[in-house]
Amino acid sequence: MSTVTITPDAIEVRLTAVEKAAALRTDLRVPRSAVRSAEIVDDALGAARGVRTGLGVPGHRKLGTWHSRAGREFVDVRNGQPAVRIHLDGHGYASLLLGVDDPRAMVAALTGA
Repeated sequence: MSTVTITPDAIEVRLTAVEKAAALRTDLRVPRSAVRSAEIVDDALGAARGVRTGLGVPGHRKLGTWHSRAGREFVDVRNGQPAVRIHLDGHGYASLLLGVDDPRAMVAALTGA
């Protein structure tokens, strides 16, 4: 299971070896300065839209990069787990959609709210 860490300088998503293979990418590090906003997403599996590069197990898991008109989104969500969508500026991804255990705490940490 991946881990998400928020530091004063960055958001770090660390993937297991199996997740790296499934997502077709390495760990992800996004500067905090790229964060525009963050929101809680109720239906994480349904929120990932577009064409994927990575793993999609219908009804269970989505992991990888989703491509849509809105831009590229890195997705790491599981069925039944709450998620946070982090909107970015000036980064290779337009957003991150991450499954987390405490979405309210993550949004507060990112937005100061």
